[in-house]
Amino acid sequence: MEEQQVVSMPRIGDPAPEFKAVTTQGEINFPSDYKDSWVILFSHPADFTPVCTSEFMTFATMEDQFAEANCKLVGLSIDGLYSHIAWLRTIKEKIEYKGMKDVEVNFPLIEDITMNVAKKYGMIQPNEDSTKAVRAVFFIDPKGIIRAIIYYPLSLGRNFDELYRVIIALKTADEFGIATPADWRPGNDVIIGPAGSCGTAKDRMDGNDSNIDDCQDWFFCTKKLDKDTVLNKVLKK
Repeated sequence: MEEQQVVSMPRIGDPAPEFKAVTTQGEINFPSDYKDSWVILFSHPADFTPVCTSEFMTFATMEDQFAEANCKLVGLSIDGLYSHIAWLRTIKEKIEYKGMKDVEVNFPLIEDITMNVAKKYGMIQPNEDSTKAVRAVFFIDPKGIIRAIIYYPLSLGRNFDELYRVIIALKTADEFGIATPADWRPGNDVIIGPAGSCGTAKDRMDGNDSNIDDCQDWFFCTKKLDKDTVLNKVLKK
């Protein structure tokens, strides 16, 4: 019986594994080159493939939106640099999708022929494909710590509105010391952490906690946080 390869991957809260790589925007040292920014590091299976093309066009079109949230984009596949360059030129010169055309990809796309980076980040999933990276997404904060991870199979294109929402939600949680409920968007109520003592729980239920606007029960309390307050804090920072 053939031994199954073990695929390791960093975890939420771990420092992002370091690497040096050649990209379509020159050599990078990761994550040290990005220490003042949030980063989305994402992988795709291969150049010149349709799902990946739709994703890169979408990411490139949204790059300014992510930049406004102080978030930089870094892509990766195990194809070579010249393949990357040729593919990105083809996207710019020939491809039109959902009203997007003449799309220029300006963020770096890592060459990873050796799979060195892909293996460090657990992007090679043998039961999906042993020679292509899955659609992994790592959200890395300015301290180089991995804050969220999302994995998609080869056949499933990513939801880029959700990727942006994750960045905004993570930054909002950091800035305001709260949590965000299901489907949260800026302007929605936010979650206050569970009470740490019986006294705190009683104060909440008696309406004596000024930091809370509503309590369904001692463990489920929310507060209002308006959209402008959130965006003024998390954008351009």
